[in-house]
Amino acid sequence: MKRSAVKRRDALRRIGWGGLGAAATPLWLTSLSALAEEHAHALRQAGPAVAPKDWTPKLLNAHQNEMVVTLSELIIPETDTPGAKAALVNRFVDAVLEDADEPDRKSFLRGLEWLDRRCVELFGVEFLKAGPDQQAALLTILSSGKNQALEDQLGVEFFQAIKSLTITGYYTSELGMQQELHDDGQIFFAALEGCTHPEHGGTAPPPLSRKKH
Repeated sequence: MKRSAVKRRDALRRIGWGGLGAAATPLWLTSLSALAEEHAHALRQAGPAVAPKDWTPKLLNAHQNEMVVTLSELIIPETDTPGAKAALVNRFVDAVLEDADEPDRKSFLRGLEWLDRRCVELFGVEFLKAGPDQQAALLTILSSGKNQALEDQLGVEFFQAIKSLTITGYYTSELGMQQELHDDGQIFFAALEGCTHPEHGGTAPPPLSRKKH
């Protein structure tokens, strides 16, 4: 693997943990990230595998799985290169959650439930029914390191978790590994509309994208 690819992967992982200091990182989040790394290592050792077309989630229900698909694609969207959806990151997340300790798994699933509730509070619809601008606005709230609102803290922690799992899953997938080997690896932050709610002041790096020149 090219040295630049390794640097890029490490940079993405640092971004994935951005917003929470090490001392403040919840144990469940740390545990899930470590388990994701174990899965990633095992998959790299096993080599490329044919993805089954009739795959169904083992842990996530249909709604939860679709939320993970949508969230991962917002974090690593398709540009001129494949995004998280094409890389089947949701399957990686489901596998990690299946093997996770029950408390860690429940914390992640509570985060999905929270996201739906918060979206209803802000926009009147659940996350999957919200428009792209509304989804982006909510994720901007959660990505802000300045957001100290108590009602948002579970969401802030959950966004760190889904971002970390998405990045690890993407760069473990066959598409992601090809991306590491063949593109120039420039990382940039996609522009997102800021939150319009004054109680969530401050700005922060939005979800990730990749760009080739």
